Amino acid sequence: MCMVIFAPLFAIFAFATCGGFSGQLRVSVECVNKSESDLDIAINFSYPFRLQQVYFDAPTCDNRRRERLFLSGDHSSSAEFFVTTAVFAFLYSLLATVVYIFYQNKYRENNRGPSIDFMVTVVFSFAWLVSSSAWAKGLSDVKLAMDANQVLQLISACKVPANRCASVLGPVWSGLNTSVVFGFMNFVLWAGNIWFAYKETGWHQSSPRYSMRTSSEKRAASFRQRPFESQASLDHTGGSFSSQLVDLGHHDSYSQVGNYTLSGPISFANQI
Repeated sequence: MCMVIFAPLFAIFAFATCGGFSGQLRVSVECVNKSESDLDIAINFSYPFRLQQVYFDAPTCDNRRRERLFLSGDHSSSAEFFVTTAVFAFLYSLLATVVYIFYQNKYRENNRGPSIDFMVTVVFSFAWLVSSSAWAKGLSDVKLAMDANQVLQLISACKVPANRCASVLGPVWSGLNTSVVFGFMNFVLWAGNIWFAYKETGWHQSSPRYSMRTSSEKRAASFRQRPFESQASLDHTGGSFSSQLVDLGHHDSYSQVGNYTLSGPISFANQI
């Protein structure tokens, strides 16, 4: 249930905070000749952070001439991978929610549905881990590229000690930091759901531990039946043995009686 509720929300927060980001860096260049100065140079950048396409115009402090400068760095691969993972995870979470609620019987009809769900959960867990780690590294590179000191080094007028260059307003990174946090939270959520998805499959029921328990139960049942069979066989053999003892007893008593009657009169005659 937690997976159904939180997975779509966390995925939305992840791709919204990253894919919808736009930032701005503002710097100022104050020339020796005040009329050539530009105290508010806006440098706008946004997702997917292809900074090599971002440019701005800055004064050269040389006869009112301006130069067009481009930033450096392409960080679109990690950002797009992160957003793509979030979008597909959101769509699959919605599909899984519909199946869990409205098609629960068909989902449990055979092992195909739970098996597919388990494998997709493992794939998304791995994708969240890789994409979040890559985007965390990409974000640190974006912050470094958009650092005011790095940008001011690109301006030729700032290399002249007589001119003064400074940062007016830096970018707000809270949104992108939040996207990284939600990325790893999605990984924890999907990785934690692997066990619950595995329990729904038939692989969990046919595990070696289950088969060992079943075989031990069969062995114990057969062992409980053996004493009765041994007792029955013992009773049967005991009966025949007792009958033999009875027959033997009768024969001995008969022989003793015969000996007594034959020897009695002979001993009596000798005494007379």
